Amino acid sequence: MIGRIAGRIEYRGEDHVLIDVRGVGYLVYCSERVLAGLGGAGEAAALFTDLIVREDLLQLYGFPTLVEKEWFRLLMTVQGVGAKAALAILGTLGPDGVSRAIALGDAGSIKAAKGIGPKTATRVVNELKDKAPAVMAMGTGPATAPAPDDAVIDQGDRAPAARPAP
Repeated sequence: MIGRIAGRIEYRGEDHVLIDVRGVGYLVYCSERVLAGLGGAGEAAALFTDLIVREDLLQLYGFPTLVEKEWFRLLMTVQGVGAKAALAILGTLGPDGVSRAIALGDAGSIKAAKGIGPKTATRVVNELKDKAPAVMAMGTGPATAPAPDDAVIDQGDRAPAARPAP
């Protein structure tokens, strides 16, 4: 639904950022690693997003690359791994680290993420070892490039459009 957000950062929280896109503020949850890579208030930002829809909740999660977004989606297919756990894993290891841990069967690396226990880490490695190659293959193409922020437009500098004469 909402696949990408590009705008100006209005506010940074502990686990989220508020991005203004032409007057509409989007609250986007990100890992600590992604937040550290974003600028401060007033700076341009662009993130690929994943919209999680629940009965009582709509939440956007933001990622600098499509590969990281796809890892997020794949991690959430594992029983016991929700959005916060998937963000914790990606925030700790990054997309390359997750690829490496799954390829090597290294549940210990996955367990290093906050809130991930040994059973969940083992389940992640076991359940994703056959699914992971498709996402790993994405890591070699343009999907690894950061979300471009060229679409960020500052409306404050634009004059109103003239109306055509009747």
